[in-house]
Amino acid sequence: MSIDMSQFHGVFLEESQEHLDDIERLLMALDLANPDLEELNSIFRAAHSIKGGSGIFGFEALISVTHVMENLFDKARQRQFTFHSKVVDDLLSAVDVLRTLLGSYREGHEPDWSLVESTTKQIEWHLNGDANQDDDGFGFFTDPAEHQEQEQGFGFFKTEPVQSADADDGFGFFDGEPQPAAKAELSPSDSQDGFGFFEPQPDAQPLATASSVKVDTGTPKVKVESPPKSTTKSASTPSVAAANARTENAESSSIRVDISKVDTLVNLAGELVITQSMLNLLGAEVDGPVAERLQSALAELERNTRELQESIMSIRMLPMSFVFNRFPRVVRDLSSKLNKQVELIIEGGQTEIDKGLIERLVDPLTHLVRNSLDHGIEIPALRKERGKDAVGSLTLRAEQKGGNILISVVDDGGGLNREKILAKAQEKGIVLSDNPSDAEVWQLIMAPGFSTAAEVTDVSGRGVGMDVVKRNIEAMGGRIDIQSETGVGSTFQIRLPLTLAILDGMSVSVADQLFIVPLVNIIESVQPETSQLKNIGNQQMLELRDAYWPIVRLHQVMAIEGAQQASEQAILVLIETSKTRFALQVDDLIGQQQVVIKSLEQHYRRVAGIAGATIMGDGSVALILDVESLATRVNEVIEIKDLV
Repeated sequence: MSIDMSQFHGVFLEESQEHLDDIERLLMALDLANPDLEELNSIFRAAHSIKGGSGIFGFEALISVTHVMENLFDKARQRQFTFHSKVVDDLLSAVDVLRTLLGSYREGHEPDWSLVESTTKQIEWHLNGDANQDDDGFGFFTDPAEHQEQEQGFGFFKTEPVQSADADDGFGFFDGEPQPAAKAELSPSDSQDGFGFFEPQPDAQPLATASSVKVDTGTPKVKVESPPKSTTKSASTPSVAAANARTENAESSSIRVDISKVDTLVNLAGELVITQSMLNLLGAEVDGPVAERLQSALAELERNTRELQESIMSIRMLPMSFVFNRFPRVVRDLSSKLNKQVELIIEGGQTEIDKGLIERLVDPLTHLVRNSLDHGIEIPALRKERGKDAVGSLTLRAEQKGGNILISVVDDGGGLNREKILAKAQEKGIVLSDNPSDAEVWQLIMAPGFSTAAEVTDVSGRGVGMDVVKRNIEAMGGRIDIQSETGVGSTFQIRLPLTLAILDGMSVSVADQLFIVPLVNIIESVQPETSQLKNIGNQQMLELRDAYWPIVRLHQVMAIEGAQQASEQAILVLIETSKTRFALQVDDLIGQQQVVIKSLEQHYRRVAGIAGATIMGDGSVALILDVESLATRVNEVIEIKDLV
């Protein structure tokens, strides 16, 4: 009986992608002067695994490239081969070629054999050149021009030199500094369309875990993050200190599960929570001798149901390292093109977040990282003039606080230029207070079409990019805050919920309708006195602790009849969003609870002001409010001192 091997292609391709990620990560962290033997063995095993699987499926193009890579790594671990920066560059390029070939086999296309041939020849050239190298410490040749003829046709491996100039001031938000006049061309990438400040990079690869997750079946996989300290810092090969996580080979303790199956489990757990809530309501109506035993059983059911839901939700959670581990390559390539020296520090890569959020974080974080590299961190000469280390620092940090995850992109560059931003705001007719805070000024760079660049280039000046980042973050239920100090650097902090599947919320009622307000946005709830209610223009405000809070009446937004009209007889829930703060008027507070989010768009259509829906214990449907959307109905909170 013949076996259809194509049914196993998906698993092989995903595992090969993971092997390539491991090879890339290990190459980036390799000590060229004294490579670690275990790291070389790990790289060799990864290449060997790809080659072996390719042989089973007859993927000849993959076999050709991985075979020569395997030979090189085998010689290296036998101490018969010496690494240098050019070898690492070409091996990283070979990894990109292998990703391209994986994509061809995934889509059923014929692989690019000319690319395969040029890649294998380049690696073989390094292998053969080892016998003829001069003892000058560089590795294989003393004068690159001697091998110009040999290298023709391998242009995709070369990095063009970049000359510094004083013409480019970034996109205008940062203090002016000398910038490279000519940036190396970057390959188009559809995933980066719309950012505008940067040309797409060739390293923008799809996330390796797009369709499945690994589920631990017992023995945990231990990942140790230890950002290595830089030993070599040069303009041509920037130092990148990144997370050097080593993962034990524990395939026997994990299984690969399609993400759709996990989503089904999440939905079933949510339905079980709803059923359990219904039983609690019915149990409250039972009297007699069985009531006590029934309540005890229902309490046990509630506890087990909650533990089951949390366990299933944990399967959807993946470490932030799945996103962060792609950036050492981004920083290495782009800083080299910009002729800058940058040290990348990754912190909190073990912090877990919902898989759905991880996939959507890639583009915004990529833009912010490129933003810091291109316009934040200065060139070495300027950094020395300002009394800084020639090597700039870029930190990616993730940490969990309550029900949120905070993701920060921190650089020690020149910082944002307050005067330029305010001048541009005045030019565009944006109204600000007489002495706006720095936080208000920094938020202006996220306005659509906002740019202070003197002229439009192919990299910056169009006024698009940061508004796209903000829109993408808000679409995930998050917000982005900016801190900056001239000459010291900038911090872009993204605040997100831990998961898109469950939500901690406060249930409120308006007439006979139930709504869920995300708990993360609630500051407090008050029942106002008449003296606290003021009318400023056509906007009713709540005066509370030296500030006026605009009041948004939920019954007016949702067109609900029979609701409490007078604010002094209602409850005002004080809400904070990324845009502003306001008071949401509701009739009553029902209580705090964890709810399972159901999409309205998937089953009905998008409704303004509504982020989704959930099913309550009595079977009724409660709508989950989109507080970011509601915030567009009000102006900024007015400080009392501004009215005096």
